Amino acid sequence: MLTDIISKHKDAFAPGAATELRAQRNLSRRVVLRAGSITQNQRTDTKGIGARVYRDGVYGFASAADMSDDAVRAVLRSATDNAAFLARHAGRGTGELPAIAQGSRPADPDFADLPQKAYIDCLQALDSYIQQKYPNLDSRTLVSSADSMEKLLLTSDGYTSHTLAPRSYIYVMLTAKGKDGSPVEVFEPLGGSGTFDAHFADPAALYPAVDRLYEMVMQKAEGIYAEAGLKTVIMAGELAGMLAHEAVGHTVEADLVLGGSVAGLYLNKQVASPLVSMTDFAHTAFGHTAPLPVYVDDEGVVAEDALLIENGILTGYMHNRQSAQHFHAKPQGNARAWLFSDEPLIRMRNTAVHPGQHKLDDMIASVDDGYYLLHTGNGQADTTGEFMFGITMGYEIKNGKLGRAIRDTTISGVAFEMLKSVDMVSDTVSWASSGFCGKKQPMPVGLGGPELKCRVTIGGR
Repeated sequence: MLTDIISKHKDAFAPGAATELRAQRNLSRRVVLRAGSITQNQRTDTKGIGARVYRDGVYGFASAADMSDDAVRAVLRSATDNAAFLARHAGRGTGELPAIAQGSRPADPDFADLPQKAYIDCLQALDSYIQQKYPNLDSRTLVSSADSMEKLLLTSDGYTSHTLAPRSYIYVMLTAKGKDGSPVEVFEPLGGSGTFDAHFADPAALYPAVDRLYEMVMQKAEGIYAEAGLKTVIMAGELAGMLAHEAVGHTVEADLVLGGSVAGLYLNKQVASPLVSMTDFAHTAFGHTAPLPVYVDDEGVVAEDALLIENGILTGYMHNRQSAQHFHAKPQGNARAWLFSDEPLIRMRNTAVHPGQHKLDDMIASVDDGYYLLHTGNGQADTTGEFMFGITMGYEIKNGKLGRAIRDTTISGVAFEMLKSVDMVSDTVSWASSGFCGKKQPMPVGLGGPELKCRVTIGGR
């Protein structure tokens, strides 16, 4: 755990200015095993001090890769000087930031930093199982990954906190030869929030997931190409979450709204079917802890849920304190920084579509000719809401029944138009939380949702 070296320096905060002082440590552990051979074995440890000072509508920021008392004082002086300089030359005169709650949050529990051998041993045991049981695979790749962000935060007018957020995954990639001789691949991350030893104490517990993945890759090897065009599809929860994050979430981040996002035109207007509601959850979602809980953000704001769409109506944006001031809104804890040397940006946390009332079997039965889309390998969208996602696993639906697996394809559309076509929403939610959002800085995020029945343009061969 980081030693508290910042609390004693509050006397160095500039009078009359909003100040954030942060000590931060990022750990990353990664091992890659390809066909039984270690091709990557990496450990990183990054730590330092960052400070930000707000004056006259502008922020001054400074950082140092040093955890000493001298570094803390120097960083505070530099941030204060930078704020004063910018206030003289670019001050906007926008007044005080919105008032936020004051207080402190107890430190999160520490965890054991495992030796690299623990990651290697787990992968080798899993790889041995795959090699012996499925020798007909063309290739196999396993990745163990663990990362954490630990933050000590001291603010002039918000919460003081000590947070530690670990997450751990094993990525399984299996490749087989398709019936036409071309390779087909399936991929799945296993794990979630928490430490590696908590998730993967027994590699044998992962065997059923590997067996399921093998069955999928063999189905895909015998699969067909989707028929291109505007089709009725059922998106699995992973895809609904990707849509919520990439194609909707980014458009309603207030800094991107100020930059011209299409969502600036749609506040309090219908942007989706009345069956669709969407929230960026802080730490608790649908009665359970969210995949990557955030309790206090890096501006010292206590994290609350941000309701984005309610019954098809766009109800609000995600804010930091400065954008909340502009929009006369309440900041809800969306300002997050990746490294000590990064300034907090407006970021999503756990963005999800709410569940509905329908059963998946009934949704499938309602489709005469369409597709059930399960997994995505990537996705991109822009501030117009236009999106394109790669589909790495799915099945055709014929006469209300699942049919053959489909080969890799894409789906595309405009989110706020596609969401208006949703006419069934399942009653269960699934989450994904293994990736990073790449908005200027990497950031761990959770995304999820129920199955959605809708119309979307699907690519062919």
